[in-house]
Amino acid sequence: MSTSASDVKELRERTGAGFLECKKALTETNNDMDKAIDFLRTKGLAKAAKKAGRSVNEGRIQSYIHGNKLGVLLEVNCETDFVANTDEYQAFVNDIAMHIAAANPKYLNEEAISEEDKERERAVFRTQAEESGKTGPVVDKIVEGKLGKFFEENCLLKQKFVKDPDKTVGELVTEAIARLGENISIRRFVRFQMGEA
Repeated sequence: MSTSASDVKELRERTGAGFLECKKALTETNNDMDKAIDFLRTKGLAKAAKKAGRSVNEGRIQSYIHGNKLGVLLEVNCETDFVANTDEYQAFVNDIAMHIAAANPKYLNEEAISEEDKERERAVFRTQAEESGKTGPVVDKIVEGKLGKFFEENCLLKQKFVKDPDKTVGELVTEAIARLGENISIRRFVRFQMGEA
């Protein structure tokens, strides 16, 4: 089965991958568009993992203000100022800032949460499980499940991306690494809301 140029073009538009990569993905998946997207995403993950150790000393500090009542200041790093100055990188950073404004993450990732805070959450979840009548290993499973949900709700990289809930912010970063060809790291952020302490 031959791959049409229009299919390759559509896949390029949907994924941002190169012509040859899109053609290969369609060939490998018998021109199934969804499977080709998954094929490219998987390949992108492998490329991104190779770039993860490279240093990121350039990037962008982005501000986002929503209705004069809410603001975000965000630093996202990459390897070169060439990539930092591209429209695609700037749009990516702006999307992350808008996500932070909408989703209000408390932490960047699990590692940013102190052990003391994790233990406090575990204790609350354990008490809830025990008060509902659960015992033994069931309680441990419930606690770990609720802790995982806590991470998904409060850690930026684990949150569902507001513009596309089928992927997490972490996956969005990985896709940007694969597309732009450089390591990218969200370094820090702060969110201000009028009236909050």
